[in-house]
Amino acid sequence: MPNRALIGFFSLILTVTYCAPATARTLLQNKGSDTMVHAVQSWSEAYHKVDAQTGIVVNAGGSGTGIAALINGTVDIANTSRAMTKEEIARARQRGQDPVQHLVGYDAVAVYVHSNNPIRSLNFAQLAEIYGEGGSIEFWTDLGIEVSGCKDQKIVRVGRQSSSGTYVYFRRAVMGSTRDYKLGTRSMVASRHVLDLVSQTPCAIGYSSFAYSRPTANTVCLSESEDKPCVAPSANTIQQRNYPITRPLYLYTNGQPEGVIREYLEWVLGDDGQCILPNKGYGPVRALNCLQLRRSKLCAAPPTGRDKLTERWLLPWAADRGITMITNRWFENGILFR
Repeated sequence: MPNRALIGFFSLILTVTYCAPATARTLLQNKGSDTMVHAVQSWSEAYHKVDAQTGIVVNAGGSGTGIAALINGTVDIANTSRAMTKEEIARARQRGQDPVQHLVGYDAVAVYVHSNNPIRSLNFAQLAEIYGEGGSIEFWTDLGIEVSGCKDQKIVRVGRQSSSGTYVYFRRAVMGSTRDYKLGTRSMVASRHVLDLVSQTPCAIGYSSFAYSRPTANTVCLSESEDKPCVAPSANTIQQRNYPITRPLYLYTNGQPEGVIREYLEWVLGDDGQCILPNKGYGPVRALNCLQLRRSKLCAAPPTGRDKLTERWLLPWAADRGITMITNRWFENGILFR
């Protein structure tokens, strides 16, 4: 009889253990700007370490695609490299959505040329004549240069598709809202495709996010006019907003965020989320000393086994022999002797 009771007791424990419901995992649908993919994917991966029960599903397709999904109510968050238009906001409200804008970072729209191209700077007027409808600049020789490997010196213009926020922003910033692109401009589906084509085509010029820069394509220093200084895109010029085509990056939610969406956005706008941006080629929304923040976190962490070994044995051994040792946990406890 006691044995039967014991068996029944353990059976009850097993039933409770195996039948207990697992904690449900929340998936946030996140869609939009191709420019922001590097940032949003990095946020998604890092946030998983903060909250393993919340997954961020990232899809690109362009700012227009993300905005359309928000209007249709099929995403939790839309990523955009431009602000929603009044017409888009009106359509969203007609469908019962309430778009709320959240500024989360900054990006530079860089102008790229092939590594063979000797041109180092351009101004907005020159770019407008290269890209704008009816523009007078068709050949690199029109700018007083020759490009090695570009047989006829005819400029190959590369840009983004019309659903891209970069397409819209570059046009407005450089050519104005009323001037269209020249026919024959090659429209790329993704930011990286612009860099792919420019890197392989000596005659090409293209515009895309600075976050996609690579050694096989040169970035061009830009000025708004001939009498203004030329500024090259960099982490510093993006953060300081000195680069002339620096633009804001947004996340849009349906209404004021609540629950897991609010928690995720608070993390994105916090120091941990913002310090991811400079490493990916973007600018944070405020000035941050990310290196100092990381060091402070490491110094505040409990000592590891290696730390204890260093403090207990290595430092006294060195002191007895007149050796100065520098330990730095930022560099994995690397030790320097002098």
